[in-house]
Amino acid sequence: MRVLILGATGGIGVLLVERAVADGHTVVVYARSPEKLPQNLRDSPQILIRKGQLTDAESLSDALQSVDAVLSALGPAVSRGPFHPKGEPLAHAYSLIIRVMKERGVTRLIALGTPSIKDPHDKFSLTMSTLVTGVSTFANAAYKDIVAIGETICREGDTLDWTIARVPLLNNGSDASFVVGYVGDGRTTTCLTRIAFVAFVLRELAEREWVKARPLVTSP
Repeated sequence: MRVLILGATGGIGVLLVERAVADGHTVVVYARSPEKLPQNLRDSPQILIRKGQLTDAESLSDALQSVDAVLSALGPAVSRGPFHPKGEPLAHAYSLIIRVMKERGVTRLIALGTPSIKDPHDKFSLTMSTLVTGVSTFANAAYKDIVAIGETICREGDTLDWTIARVPLLNNGSDASFVVGYVGDGRTTTCLTRIAFVAFVLRELAEREWVKARPLVTSP
C-alpha cells in the first residue's frame, strides 16, 4: 500500500515511518523539514520525500498522487503550553488536507487525537477528566486546536473513511501491546507507549475495524 505520513519527523512519526516500511508499504513523507528524518530512512528506496507546508495545497496535491491512505501523527505540542499558536492552525491544516484528499480521491485517514476530543461512547472518568482539565487550563491553545481537529475531521470528512486514534499520556516504553475502547469503560488506562500507537495505526490500516470512530487507545 502507498501511504502518506504527516508529522513524520517527530518522535511518533519516525516510528510510524519505520514500522510502515517494515510492513512493506511504500511511504510518502510530506514534511516542512524532511532533513530531520534519520539518514537511513531518507536513503530507503521505499520512502519518497516531498517537502512542503501544511498550508500549500499544490504541494499537498502532488504528494497525495496515487496514495491509498493518509496516516497522521500531527498534533499540538501540549508541552509548549501557552506557546502553542492560537487560532487552531492544525485544525485549519486538516481542513485543507481533507479537501485535497477528496480532490485526489483518497478516502482513508487515520489521525492522532486525544481524549480532549469527546465521543458519545465515553463514560465519566475522574482521572481522565482531571487530565483533560489540566490541558485545557495550562495549554488552552493546544486544547482548542485538538478539539477543533476532531470537529473538522468529523464534519468535513463526511465522505472519508476516517479514524481518530485518541491517545492518553504517551511514553517511550518498549511494550507494543494496547487495548482499544472508550474513556471510562473499565478497560482503558491513562498511558500508552508511542510504539503501541504505531502498532494500532498499522493494524487499523489493514483491518479497518474503527472506521468513522474515535476510539481510545491505551496500554492494558
